[in-house]
Amino acid sequence: MKKIALKFSIVVFITFFIAGPLMAQQWKSYVIGVKGDTLNRVDKKDKKQGKWVVRVESLRGEPGYEEEGVFVDGRKEETWRKYSLMGDLLAVENYKWGLKDGSNLYYSSLTGNVAIEESWLAINPDKLYDTIDVENVDDPGHFTRVIIKNDGSSLKHGTWKYYDPTTGFVTKTEFYHLGKLDTDPLAKAASTDSPTSVKKDAAKTSSKPKEVEEFEKQNAGKKKVKVRDGATGY
Repeated sequence: MKKIALKFSIVVFITFFIAGPLMAQQWKSYVIGVKGDTLNRVDKKDKKQGKWVVRVESLRGEPGYEEEGVFVDGRKEETWRKYSLMGDLLAVENYKWGLKDGSNLYYSSLTGNVAIEESWLAINPDKLYDTIDVENVDDPGHFTRVIIKNDGSSLKHGTWKYYDPTTGFVTKTEFYHLGKLDTDPLAKAASTDSPTSVKKDAAKTSSKPKEVEEFEKQNAGKKKVKVRDGATGY
């Protein structure tokens, strides 16, 4: 056992002896995590790369937090998780090009339940204008190509839900379309198929002939006059 342990120590020593200088050449700075993985790497161009753990201490009454995720060329990418300094999950955010993109969840610090669910659309910051395909809410599965001017930030796009952190019930729902608050497309679709609208449409299709309408106007307020309509059994 001692020989095996000794061999393992030698292998670990050689690995760090060889890998250490190589890392030093590749990265300007980095941190070795508790699991032995390389974290918080900064390349020679001062850009953050790979897995990072960021810790922000409490300051002037503002609570501190820790967040972990991946940087690509100095920009946040993919899924990031934010925790309180006590280890409670505060948020799960998704990023693209360093901007919020897709679904983002924020949790109540009191109950741990979801408090807000946001939906974002990232615009490529490397372009002055970006072309995106936007799904038509009135015609699912069909998309319209839209050119967006880049102002350096994400756009609110999609469904936003606000929850009661205690019961978990949705208390408010908002719909955004490329940064602008939109009417509820589901309510809009429901109103189109509602019984009231169907009755209105039926009334339009079964409107009376012009001659009948004129006759009724002329005889409004008078005793009803029975009009022969050609049916038998007068």
